[in-house]
Amino acid sequence: MPQFKISDQFYIDDEPVKIMSGSIHYFRVHPDDWYQSLYNLKALGFNTVETYIPWNMHEPQKGQFTSEGILDVERFLDLSQELGLYAIVRPSPFICAEWEFGGLPAWLLKENMRVRTSDPTYLQHVDDYYEFLIPKLAKRQLNRGGNILMFQIENEYGSYGEEKEYLRAIKKMMEKRGIDAPFFTSDGPWRATLRAGSLIEDDILPTGNFGSKAQENFKMMQDFFDEYGKKWPLMCMEFWDGWFNRWGEDVIRRDPNELAQSVMDALEIGSVNLYMFHGGTNFGFMNGCSARGQKDLPQVTSYDYDAILDEAGNPSKKFYALQNLMKKRFPELSYSEPLIKEAKAYDKAELKDKVSLFSLIENESDYVSSFYPLNMEEIGQNTGYTLYHTVIEKDKEEEEKLRVIDARDRIKLYADDKLVTTQYQEEIGEDILFTPESNETHLKILVENMGRVNYGHKLTAPTQKKGLGRGVIADLHYIGNWKIYPLPLDNLSKVDFNQEWQEGTPSFYKYHITLDDVKDTYLDMSGFGKGVVFVNNVNIGRFWNKGPILSLYLPHGYLKQGDNEIVVFETEGQFMESITFSEQPVIL
Repeated sequence: MPQFKISDQFYIDDEPVKIMSGSIHYFRVHPDDWYQSLYNLKALGFNTVETYIPWNMHEPQKGQFTSEGILDVERFLDLSQELGLYAIVRPSPFICAEWEFGGLPAWLLKENMRVRTSDPTYLQHVDDYYEFLIPKLAKRQLNRGGNILMFQIENEYGSYGEEKEYLRAIKKMMEKRGIDAPFFTSDGPWRATLRAGSLIEDDILPTGNFGSKAQENFKMMQDFFDEYGKKWPLMCMEFWDGWFNRWGEDVIRRDPNELAQSVMDALEIGSVNLYMFHGGTNFGFMNGCSARGQKDLPQVTSYDYDAILDEAGNPSKKFYALQNLMKKRFPELSYSEPLIKEAKAYDKAELKDKVSLFSLIENESDYVSSFYPLNMEEIGQNTGYTLYHTVIEKDKEEEEKLRVIDARDRIKLYADDKLVTTQYQEEIGEDILFTPESNETHLKILVENMGRVNYGHKLTAPTQKKGLGRGVIADLHYIGNWKIYPLPLDNLSKVDFNQEWQEGTPSFYKYHITLDDVKDTYLDMSGFGKGVVFVNNVNIGRFWNKGPILSLYLPHGYLKQGDNEIVVFETEGQFMESITFSEQPVIL
């Protein structure tokens, strides 16, 4: 079997190799589209694919593991090998990746532990996860007939901690399950992060993450190697060729020609993994969140990233600009024309039914009773929405004052099903004034988890626990006697559209379209407020009229010939009688 080793260069069977890799996250791309993405990576002239592995998807509830459908990493790796690509796999417990909680399962939050440390409870959970995952990867190492060259121990750990025993514990867990390929770490290219996050003293290769100034950044890495007397190849494990987007901000773009030249500058010095080659989509509730001071800034559903391939997996201008330079500099490599999928703007999907969330819960017995509100994690819920319901007495004829204490991330408060206020992070805790219409008021609070942070010190902050925290104050006292309805929206079969629809309330809207053919398309959510969309019972992601992207990418794999059902859960009371399709993204 072929052997991969790291010495003064990367070698496969004693032949030096320059790694030209591209990031494709299998969990962000519909399985029907894996082939095109991988083919286009090979067509560019590159030789390796890189992917993270998201722990929170493979173990969504403690002890419940899955690798089916979009999570079939074995199929993804086999397909990449069939196309002649090597693989770099990053199965670290934390991945960042602008992914919900950086890939850590949210259920960790309800246990008394410290993540990303040698805390015994945390390490036991990682060990249980690795018992499921690592054997699937071990048999696909290059020296066992597979295509995996090397494995990451931890991800940008030098931007979080410096506990070497933790890093050694993660490495040991992989080794005891058969990983004998080389390991690496990846961090910022400056000394502080490399020193804190690497295991260079254990002869583990440090790699760097940056998106420009290759000569300057590689020099910092080389200086670090020299300090330890290491003669190793230089590699940028994440060459950022674009960037992610957040709600309410402009779409970030990078000049294709400038990017292509920057990549070539890096390839002159070392090996490169393009982050991202194909970004894909944060389907479901899996978008991450940036931490900025006291405020968290959730990221959008699209992970287009302004990458080499666009969100749908088609070549962008960057693909052609880079391939042209590659052909001139490396004429001996094999190049091909990329595969391109056609998108279609279908006729409108017409509204068939609608029902209010409040009508659905009137006869719903699936709730948790608690005198004080419980947060999302305490009721065993990871993502989505949580509805809190209680009854309060009128204490005076004039306005009553409420305050919601410690809620995350966004709330909508209703008195007798009439909207009183919407509050986001910067408003939560402020006075809420309303005038009761009767002696008893039904108070409902819909809380949305908009995504947990994926990077930095806030991973361990209380703000990552979602829902209502300490509670709600009326006058000067905490309100009690709550019914708590978990709304993970992972199964829409209980949505009874025969119930009443109430204007201006959070509601479900069912649309229908019949298709003769199936192609990629984009749902134009202009005219809707905020919410999430399900196509044939699959959550394809969040929308928000705040922008910058007003559409949702819909891969052809989630559609079918014949009847298709689209259900929109919308929280602002803004909906349309029909949904429009587009051949391309709709940008605000």
